[in-house]
Amino acid sequence: MPLIKRRIIALLLGALSVLSLPSHGFTAFKVEDVRVEGLQRIEVGTVFNYLPVSVGETLDDTRAAEAVRALFKTGFFADVRLERDGGSLVVVVEERPSIAKVTLSGNKDIRSEELTDALKRIGLAEGRVFDRSSLDQVERELERQYFARGKYGVKITSSTTPLERNRVEISLKIDEGQVAKIQEINLVGNRRYATGELLNIIQLGPPSLFSVFNQNDQYSKQKLAADLETLRSFYLDRGYIDFSVDSTQVAISPDKKSVYITINISEGEQFSISEVKLAGDLKAPEDELTALISIKAGEVFSRREVTESATRINDRLGKEGYAFANINPVPDVDREQRTVKLTFFVDPNKRVYVRRVNVSGNARTRDDVLRRELRQMEGGWISTEQVNRSRVRLQRLGYFDEVSVETPAVPGVDDQVDVNYAVKERSSFGSLTAGVGFSQSQGVLLNASVNQDNFLGTGKRVSAQVNNSQVNTIYSFSYTNPYYTQDGVSRGFRVFSRTTDAGQANVADFTADAFGASVNYGFPLSEFDALRLSLGYEHTSINTTTLTPQRYLDYLAANTDEFDAFKLTMGWSYDTRNEAFFPTSGMLESLSLEAALPGSGLTYYKATNRSTWYKSLSRRFTFSADGEVAYGDAYGDTTGFPFLENYYAGGIRSVRGFRSNSLGPQENANALGGAFRVLGTLEILFAPSFAGENNKSFRMGAFVDAGNVYEDFDHFDAGELRYSAGLSAVWLSPIGPLTFSFAKALNDKVADRTEVFQFSLGAGF
Repeated sequence: MPLIKRRIIALLLGALSVLSLPSHGFTAFKVEDVRVEGLQRIEVGTVFNYLPVSVGETLDDTRAAEAVRALFKTGFFADVRLERDGGSLVVVVEERPSIAKVTLSGNKDIRSEELTDALKRIGLAEGRVFDRSSLDQVERELERQYFARGKYGVKITSSTTPLERNRVEISLKIDEGQVAKIQEINLVGNRRYATGELLNIIQLGPPSLFSVFNQNDQYSKQKLAADLETLRSFYLDRGYIDFSVDSTQVAISPDKKSVYITINISEGEQFSISEVKLAGDLKAPEDELTALISIKAGEVFSRREVTESATRINDRLGKEGYAFANINPVPDVDREQRTVKLTFFVDPNKRVYVRRVNVSGNARTRDDVLRRELRQMEGGWISTEQVNRSRVRLQRLGYFDEVSVETPAVPGVDDQVDVNYAVKERSSFGSLTAGVGFSQSQGVLLNASVNQDNFLGTGKRVSAQVNNSQVNTIYSFSYTNPYYTQDGVSRGFRVFSRTTDAGQANVADFTADAFGASVNYGFPLSEFDALRLSLGYEHTSINTTTLTPQRYLDYLAANTDEFDAFKLTMGWSYDTRNEAFFPTSGMLESLSLEAALPGSGLTYYKATNRSTWYKSLSRRFTFSADGEVAYGDAYGDTTGFPFLENYYAGGIRSVRGFRSNSLGPQENANALGGAFRVLGTLEILFAPSFAGENNKSFRMGAFVDAGNVYEDFDHFDAGELRYSAGLSAVWLSPIGPLTFSFAKALNDKVADRTEVFQFSLGAGF
């Protein structure tokens, strides 16, 4: 029954209830008492709250009609009658049934939880009062959700089953049907650009090889609206300021399985810029603001360039405290000459000051740990640059899944705001690193470590490692206080004991016992630059076997097999990444130099330069480029770079697709490593659709790796670089980062050892 008819019938029932009093109109009387009959679940007090008649009042026909209407309006009752028993008013009601259960069946494309939430929004949920007319609204709501997913043949059947105690069970059977596929998109009116070129820039299109992943062959109003805006932006960014979408027609085939779209456009003429100027109260040097305008006279008009220029000016004024400045680009169009005079009107509004800086959501992390990262101070004028930089610094701590910031105005004041940072803490601030493997040559490999990056919420890092595999036996402990001083100088300590059986790690055979300790400091040089300094002592004893390569034996004979080393490590880093995990913009540049100082048993140095760059391609995709060059050599009386310090390549952390540590010089099929290493990676990172584009704990990537290890710098040969390509996945699990890769070696040679699948639990970032 249509909803409108049902409402009319409900109104008629209400009128009939009023007429249930004597037809001639009962004699008005003074109400001495009020009784309610017919209640089952609803409390008497609820009826009295809605009843506009109380003891002591006089009830007549008008007041009686008002009372019935008021009770019907609550939606609780299917019938309401007023009767008189002497001086008592008797309210006789029939309650609507309550919903005992809502059953969904047949839904596959939309999860039951999503549908249940949609039903709750329109009042159909367990415990609610059942209104039969709401079923029509339910069916329309469900159809709307399926239409948005391209399923136009959906059929929804509803039924109700009465239960005891005036309750009902509602059953919704859904036949979803098939997704309607876009078979054709026609463009009408385009003369400047070919239809194929325009169709390539929009999302929607006929089925293709990638449709199973991006579902862009499924029509939806939202996607079409986005595509129309994409077309509009395409033309406006190329000077066609009169471009318009005249109409769109969407036709669905009779079987509701195919969609045909026609888009009618008018391109207009192309316009260029004749003049660009600034006007208004600039509040900053005019030449400085002019330099921020990227669009110049003589160039083709571009809405994107205009918008970006206005944003840069706005950000510049934000540094001076004008957080609510209005930058209004006003075009003066000369259609005869097809030119545009562009004026950027600057209205800075009032300079805004910060009353308070608030932080919320940090249940485990101490407040001072967060506040020492903030760059926006209370009492000073607001700087949008410092507000955003503070958010980035909080995000890069690695303690939080999400950091958001708001700047609400202070009530009653027009020049003050509060800055509110809200954080969502990760389930774990550390990681449990473990590895399990098996091979015929190595047997079972086990290792474990515990790293706590935010120990007891203090921001201090504590790490303990116990590794008892066939390759290494390591016991180590480290501690770092990132704010040893209030200025951000860090200090840390490390002690360790290590026994290594190199022959079990795919490299040439020898064993080494070492123990030592170190102290390290970090010095912030600027907001993005930092200097690291470490001084340590290490005692090493090297033992050979019958399988030790001759060149290793010769090296030990010429030098020593047991020595002390006093190590000095210096490093510099430049870090502009926006997040600690899964950054989408910025770069990390680092230089390090490690040297065994004069007086050590062996004197040598190692220098490493690494650069990583991130660029956001869209909300979902990020491009990254990573490169590393590392070189080592001996000095003083030491003859040659110690093989114990050799670099290696291959494996999940260097050139994926090749077995760990297997690349470079070899002897008897065992890798020797080398004193010079080159690595490089190009990767497209993305959040897969099943994880959601806002997921903060899972990323996949498509990559190309390159690299190799050489005996020394003089032996470098670009033709010996190894290449691989494949897919990667990283999951920030509660016990630490899990890294997986499927890779194919692209130019492996006979002596190379390859691995298609590799994984690591606790891989570094």
